[in-house]
Amino acid sequence: MSDQPALTRTTVGIVGGGPAGLMLSHLLARSGIESIAVDLRTRTEIEQTHRAGILEQDSVRLLVETGVSDRVLRDGYRHEGIELGFGGECHRIDFESLVGAAVQLYPQTDVFIDLADARERDGGDVRFGVSDVSVVDLTSDAPGLLFTDADGVLHEVRCNYLVGADGSRSICRHEFPEHQRRQYTREYPYAWFGILCEAPPSAPELIYNHSERGFALISQRTETLQRMYFQCDPEEDVDQWSDERIWEELQARVEANGRTLKEGPITSKTVLPFRSFVQEPMRHGRLVLAGDAAHTVPPTGAKGLNLALADVRVLAEELERAVGQRDESALDDYATRALGRVWKAQHFSYWMTTMLHRLPDSSAFDVRRQVGELSMLVGSDAGSQYLAEAYTGWPATG
Repeated sequence: MSDQPALTRTTVGIVGGGPAGLMLSHLLARSGIESIAVDLRTRTEIEQTHRAGILEQDSVRLLVETGVSDRVLRDGYRHEGIELGFGGECHRIDFESLVGAAVQLYPQTDVFIDLADARERDGGDVRFGVSDVSVVDLTSDAPGLLFTDADGVLHEVRCNYLVGADGSRSICRHEFPEHQRRQYTREYPYAWFGILCEAPPSAPELIYNHSERGFALISQRTETLQRMYFQCDPEEDVDQWSDERIWEELQARVEANGRTLKEGPITSKTVLPFRSFVQEPMRHGRLVLAGDAAHTVPPTGAKGLNLALADVRVLAEELERAVGQRDESALDDYATRALGRVWKAQHFSYWMTTMLHRLPDSSAFDVRRQVGELSMLVGSDAGSQYLAEAYTGWPATG
């Protein structure tokens, strides 16, 4: 086998074949712009990584109106509100009546499958299962993407622009000069203990539950498979939790607010640590970042996937301008537009998280103060409207 890499030329090289990278490739193709996307994982590995998914209205519209798939409408579940459980009862936030919007329950895994199928259908160039990925010559006119494909063949891709959409463990992020990059991080002293269980839904919509024992989120997947979480220590050992103990803990948290869960066999359990993170700038030379490579949020506000899709929608527009008009300032405009939404989502996710979770050293005052904040929220049309607007997603702007 030759040591010389196979040389390919394209317009945009994309590191990352998850939802962000595939959606960007799809949008660019609709504008007649060629791209090559690569991912270290195989397609099967990504499909078997189960993740929940709450899609904002604009995310659903992006999938449907750009021809990815209408399965999100057929197989997803429209939710017109959420419940906030606290102080001994549950209170519904009615998105539809407050802001005329809704969200769609549709797993991120299915979003990926729809996008991967669409790229295959349209002849998109996506290489899964690659290795030894690197990016080079970022400030030149022809930056490069180097990798070894699944068959062991070396490749060199030269392009006009590079995009790092390679997730929270991004290699592209570290290619920014250290003196130039600014990283903003917030660590949290708790994690989520997540389960999948075979049971019917316990409620028609998501329940965000505050209790003296800590936070719990009662979500759904299908009519027979449910996703639930409860706040735990980041170092929690899942092997110490039997099914019986898990159900006792979940029931105790929601029963405090008048709910009882429908139980069933637990098929998966894991501890999910999280943090808030943003790297600025999002551009260096001809490399830009998108999605989790540039920012992550706690899952409480359901913003992670939606932010990634919002990023690449804007990025596709600005890359079209950069390519068509040979205007590199479009990359800076992308970063400015994207970060405006990112920081709003960071605030919303932080607010939801700290309002609902109990700190390890919290006092009785702290817990009661949270109840007071939640009471003020549901008792105010303005407060409820703010939550509804942020949760369903801010309108896309030009």
